[in-house]
Formats: sequence, structure tokens, C-alpha cells
Amino acid sequence: MTRLGSSDLDVFPLALGGNVFGWTADESTSHDVLDAYVAGGGNFIDTADVYSAWGDGNSGGESETIIGTWLAKRGRRDDVVIGTKVSQHPEFRGLSSANVAAAARASLQRLGTDVIDLYWAHYDDESTPLEETVRAFDQLVSEGLVRYTAVSNYSADRVREWVRIAQENGLAAPVALQPHYNLVTREPYESQLAPVAREADLGVTPYWSLAAGFLTGKYRSKDDFAGQQREGQVAGYFSDAGLAVVDEVAAIAADHGAELATVALAWLRAKPEITAPIASARVVEQLPALLASASLDLSADEVARLDAVSAKVPAAS
Repeated sequence: MTRLGSSDLDVFPLALGGNVFGWTADESTSHDVLDAYVAGGGNFIDTADVYSAWGDGNSGGESETIIGTWLAKRGRRDDVVIGTKVSQHPEFRGLSSANVAAAARASLQRLGTDVIDLYWAHYDDESTPLEETVRAFDQLVSEGLVRYTAVSNYSADRVREWVRIAQENGLAAPVALQPHYNLVTREPYESQLAPVAREADLGVTPYWSLAAGFLTGKYRSKDDFAGQQREGQVAGYFSDAGLAVVDEVAAIAADHGAELATVALAWLRAKPEITAPIASARVVEQLPALLASASLDLSADEVARLDAVSAKVPAAS
């Protein structure tokens, strides 16, 4: 287990993403995935109140509800660390004080628990004064509804401002940061956000760690993802430079007798501030490669090889 930032949360170094629950994985399959993840030593579950509002017939909260029914059936609440997010649910948009309070209670009800271990500000809400949001999150901690607070998809300046407000006013400060970061998307995390994580002792849990599946090697041509549910996400990674990264990942994976996903996640875990990359599994069969990343330690040479080839991928404009 690894300590998350300045908190006392000890988490498995691979977080299970809940974005597929209620979207590409139904309730029964999602429960099987959760069972297998915990059986494999995992304890860190990442979700959001908006997951998966984009799915056909969904309205948001499906992932939390499925996790909640799993917790109720298995009685594993004390065995897992649950993080969820606020600001994007269709009924609870933004980060005003009233909205944060209402959204947190709705998440607690769906999850069937009396406390959220890690509560994330999902996206910045510049229409709400930042101090109002910081105080709203602190209030949840004071009431015992949230153990720790965290930020996702914030600029470096706004993270620093959140930390400053919290420290100067004796409010709960964030303990973690969740950025978009992987082998084919290294900026703006490395140049802008990693320094903030070091300064504020934030544990980093990158999302899209496998680039929507691109780094697993299953998309070698545009025909491979045409018409797929993740077509829009994968298309942004697809390029000659991106494919060169996949080739290098494959070469290192072959040397270890490992899956490509295992190596791509192990590269993230080798980075100093990274506590636990987030990856999701639509079916149980996808889990072993993810779980294996927690114990695969790449050599300095292998990390350098991946650094070099991924540095040639143009930064997103």
C-alpha cells in the first residue's frame, strides 16, 4: 500500500476506475470486477457523481449506485477507500456552497455510506468564488461526511490558490490531485502541475492512464476504433508518434512477459509524485494486467526509453 499525499489513507498503487460501471459494464459485471479487484489486493475505488450520465438511458449517479449495491451485498466498506467527485452531475452542476452540500449528500445516499473518504472537485467552477468552494468542502469535513478533499482538472495556479486559501484560513486542504496524464499526454502535468504536487504534498492519481485503451495496443489503425464507444477519445491519441510509443511499450512488455497495459501503468507509477494511476476494467478478464502494474518495477533504462519516445508526441494544443 502507498500513503496518499498528506492524508492517512493507505491505498493500493492502482486505483480502479468506476467510469464504466453502468455504462459499458452492467451491475452484475461491475460487481464481478469489484470482487476481482479486491481479491487481487486492491482497495482504492474512483468514481464521480456524473458517471455515467452520457450512457443511453442514464441520468448520472449510476456508477455510485452500483458501487453502493456492491458494498451492501459484500459488506466491504471498511476494506476500501472510496473517492467520488462533484460539479458535473446534471442535477448538481458547479461548486457553489449549496450545490456541494447537496451533491455530497446525494452521493452518500447512492453509495450507501455515511462518509466519503476522498471528495474531489471534478472541474473548476470559475463562476463561484474559490473561497466559497474551499469553505464548502471544509464544512463537509467538519460535519464528518468527508474525510479528505482533493482537486481534479484544475490549473496549477488555481490549485495553488485553493491551497493558500485553506492554509490561511485553517480550512481542510486538498491531499490529492487528479490530472490527465499518460505516456502520450505528458503536458501540462509535468511542467505545471507536478511542481504544485511536490509543493503541497499532493498524491497524484492520473486518469486516462491508458489513453482510453490506446496504450493497450488494441488500436493499431483508425479502423480499429471506428464506430467504437471510445472513438472520440482514442482519435485524439492516434498518430505516428503515438504508435511509436505503443511499439516501445510492446517491446518492453515482451521483455517482461507482461501485457502492454501493465508496462504503461508501471511507467506512471515510476514517476515520483504518482501514488496510484487510475484504470478501469469493463470485464474481469482485463483486471490481471492492471493489477500486475502494482508489482512491476521498470528499470531506469526502460523508463528512460519510454521517456524518450513519448517526448516526441506533440503536446495537445
